[in-house]
Amino acid sequence: MESLKVGCIGAGFIAHFQATAMTMVRGMELGGVYSLKGAERLASFARENNLGTCRICSSVAELCQHCDVVALFAPNYVRLELVEQIADAVRGGAELKGLICEKPLGRTVAEARRLVELADRIGVPNAYFENQLHMKSIRRSLAQLAPQQEVMGPIALARSAEEHAGPHEPWFWDPTRQGGGVLSDMGCHSIAVSWYVLTPFGRPVTYLQPVSVQADIALLKWGREPYRQQLRERTGVDYSRTPAEDFCTGMITFRHPETDQPVKAQFTNSWMYDKQGLRLFMDGLGPGYAFEVNSLRSPLEVFVGDAAAQAVADAETALEKATASRGLLAVQPNEADLYGYVDELIDARDAFNQGRDGLLNWRYGLEITKLCQAAYLSAERGQRIDLTDPAIQNELETYSSLIAQGRGGEILF
Repeated sequence: MESLKVGCIGAGFIAHFQATAMTMVRGMELGGVYSLKGAERLASFARENNLGTCRICSSVAELCQHCDVVALFAPNYVRLELVEQIADAVRGGAELKGLICEKPLGRTVAEARRLVELADRIGVPNAYFENQLHMKSIRRSLAQLAPQQEVMGPIALARSAEEHAGPHEPWFWDPTRQGGGVLSDMGCHSIAVSWYVLTPFGRPVTYLQPVSVQADIALLKWGREPYRQQLRERTGVDYSRTPAEDFCTGMITFRHPETDQPVKAQFTNSWMYDKQGLRLFMDGLGPGYAFEVNSLRSPLEVFVGDAAAQAVADAETALEKATASRGLLAVQPNEADLYGYVDELIDARDAFNQGRDGLLNWRYGLEITKLCQAAYLSAERGQRIDLTDPAIQNELETYSSLIAQGRGGEILF
């Protein structure tokens, strides 16, 4: 079987993380890259790590002609334009076996729906990349507890958190380009994985029906000095003018379609977690059983004293978004595998070779976008949003949050 040639649009942080994961996946290679910056570095990584001869392409059309699969790892604000170019390339004769879109699918429901329509129109199988659903620890927990679910009843409460000290790239901090703040950036992860954890084992990922959303957002750190000035100097984004939330929390109620039993998904996310680095926390509670995942519990610990720390600063070699390079450090030996990136690539490889969508397709990504936007709407209004109300569903189709419009000061200050 020939390797699938994956072409990356974008060569930033997530593209490099995915390329690292690809070194652990058989039957895939990095066939090309199109990016306004960083393309040479990503191509060099591919060549040095036996991922194939990565071709640096000058256009989306060239990338589509040269590769089997195109992966959108570019910033949120250019997604729609890029997918339109991909659609043009397919109509022009490019034969693609698959399309990948990194979360979130869209910054608004309207944008996400347009991407789904474009993918459907050109008939190319697709995968929505939400890595946390593919984490081995999550999958193994649910498989281990499948007999308990069958006898005692399904998981009733899922809690998920993703927290770190803030994104790498300036555009992530700009709500008008990113589509919001931490809720848009990381809330989509926690909402998706909680929905998955609550779903009875073996059922489709959208089996449970969303009923309501209650959410709260706040600007707790990056909106006050001296942090606002630090952010302005580092990224050029001024949170005194166009702020975004750095903290969010909320609860989503789902309903079992066969039993009407309600279950709850709690999510919490922040860009103000000044501890070891990125922390993923998930747990699921059922009648008489439970599981818990904490990514900062590592089998490997490293200690670096003050004198040794002065010699070299290499915090992120230990852990994504790490904020310290001395003291007792939690070190994850294989973050790409721990966070589910390897398994989501394997799922995409198998799906595209069989001519079908991945476990999570773009229509699923649209549903996650809708839940995130409903959470913003709830936070703006300070009330529970009834997702069974047709009027709410219609409103979400054209809704754009105050945060995304650059008017976050109206609710955050």
